[in-house]
Amino acid sequence: MKKIIIAIDGHSSCGKSTMAKDLARRIGYVYVDTGAMYRAVTLYALRNQLIKEDGSVDAEGLRQQMFQINITFKFNPETGRPDTYLNGELVEQLIRSLEVSNHVSPVATLDFVRTEMVAQQQRMGKEKGIVMDGRDIGTTVFPQAELKIFVTASAEVRAQRRFDELQAKGMPADYEDILRNVQERDYIDSHREVSPLRQAEDAVVLDNSHMTISEQNDWLMAQYEKAAS
Repeated sequence: MKKIIIAIDGHSSCGKSTMAKDLARRIGYVYVDTGAMYRAVTLYALRNQLIKEDGSVDAEGLRQQMFQINITFKFNPETGRPDTYLNGELVEQLIRSLEVSNHVSPVATLDFVRTEMVAQQQRMGKEKGIVMDGRDIGTTVFPQAELKIFVTASAEVRAQRRFDELQAKGMPADYEDILRNVQERDYIDSHREVSPLRQAEDAVVLDNSHMTISEQNDWLMAQYEKAAS
């Protein structure tokens, strides 16, 4: 099998990160959660009062502080997956909060944020043998990726999954709030000026609305074997 780049794009709360992590572990590839990178930038902005009360971002203030934001991933032997670190601090759970979810799209639309994150991501993929998920991996970050997957599911299904995930972690959750957040993020992600969410022409579509995780993983493995052979 040759080493390839695997780009997994799609809507929010489709389980892209879970499937990408599982595939990377199964085939021995490096996994990079690009969504976690934008969430970490958002957490930094919230902590440093760079997001105003009305939800708008102090773009100039964030631009000036981008050089202070260092995002890394470290493998967690207990979970078998990488955790996200912001300036050396473990923030894997903090970046999954609803507060961060509610503010990540406006931060992720800023051109200078995307430029910096894309540059970091491209450096990570120089040696191939990498699985990366996000919104624009197959279109902007790695248009040359040998395997591109575009994942989707109904907004209602995605909201229910997010609700169940937060409840399982003992975090406050309201289904209607989450559904509204999912729909708003879909609109923002698809209509932003810089690297909007769209399906690459050569991407394989996966609608996992009614698939089990096992079925999904087997489908992904088959796509990888086809692309890497």
